[in-house]
Amino acid sequence: MQSITSKIAPSIANLIRLDHTHTLATWHQYDVDTSPGTKQALVNTICLALEIHAQMEEEIFYPAMRALDGTNPAVQKSQPEHDEMRRLITKLRGMQPTDAGYDDTVFELMRDVMHHVADEETILLPEAERMMGERLNELGAQWVKRRVELAAPRTGEIATNLIRSMPASSLMLAAGAVLAGTYLMKRNGRSHHA
Repeated sequence: MQSITSKIAPSIANLIRLDHTHTLATWHQYDVDTSPGTKQALVNTICLALEIHAQMEEEIFYPAMRALDGTNPAVQKSQPEHDEMRRLITKLRGMQPTDAGYDDTVFELMRDVMHHVADEETILLPEAERMMGERLNELGAQWVKRRVELAAPRTGEIATNLIRSMPASSLMLAAGAVLAGTYLMKRNGRSHHA
């Protein structure tokens, strides 16, 4: 019998797609002419997201897929693709955004991940949706729980990279919204005490 959490949890397939979308959207912000600090923040964000995503796939999604069909070539090549991704992430972490080859390594990682994502989204996720039924939500609940466990110790790093990668105009807009909200809260607080 499914727990209430498993019943209301999103499908693991949808959560995997959401991760893919987030990572690709972050990559679209990367430009060779971007400042080194912004490049570093974007790459840090991408690398951490990929590491967490890959670990969760290896712990939750791929074992479930292997149980359905261990001979599926897309499942069999997933671990070597993750290993190559980790190699490129390690290489990037040992480089500075101003180093020769940094942009090329970022784009190599991007190409590898996009190929991997294409296989998952056109082969593995549709297969999982056809064959797993309600189990998708159970796995989705596991995915959400594991994400919290993996991301919680890194929230400071995640927030710092997010702020460093935001365009100045967005930061100014956010700061303005915080100031306006503070002003309104103070003003409303005074009007209730008057």
